[in-house]
Amino acid sequence: MRQAQTLNEAQLRRVIQYCRSRRHPTRDETIILTSFYAGLRAKEIAALTVGNVFDEAGNVREQFILSAAQSKGGHTRTVYLNQRLRKALGDYGASKYLGDPQRPLFESQKGGHFSANTMCQLFLDIYKAVGLKDASSHSGRRTYITRLANKGVGVRLLAELAGHSHISTTQRYIDVNSEQLSEAVELL
Repeated sequence: MRQAQTLNEAQLRRVIQYCRSRRHPTRDETIILTSFYAGLRAKEIAALTVGNVFDEAGNVREQFILSAAQSKGGHTRTVYLNQRLRKALGDYGASKYLGDPQRPLFESQKGGHFSANTMCQLFLDIYKAVGLKDASSHSGRRTYITRLANKGVGVRLLAELAGHSHISTTQRYIDVNSEQLSEAVELL
């Protein structure tokens, strides 16, 4: 099975620009950013609730616990949110009713939680529209792990952030390209 494409900054900007032209621009952009800056799977993004991300006062949390039911493999894990994602989530939350912590963070057209399959389809529709034929719902997650690895984050930390039990799984997510190889040999 072919791995999902990792995206560079220009491609991510193109995706964000396209999201801003869609019917639900803020929601779709925030979903994309959650994939790229939290490394969550489509299933996990679909299962997020308002209470996961926002505290009782309506502030975006710096981190939250993804429950076993929300994650793959039936294990809880802590999700850490960087400043850029916290800002995007705050902007998104400003237009939402945050009083019910069990309410879906990202509502589908029908008003409830996205299913995992529908969330995957949303990603595919967006990527196809901008001409990224090898991108999928896992592209954000692969890009997240690859970017952190390229910045020197160790594979053990990456595995913890990704919720992987084995570092060998995490290693398969790290994309290697000719530019990285060229830069690596210049370190000598």
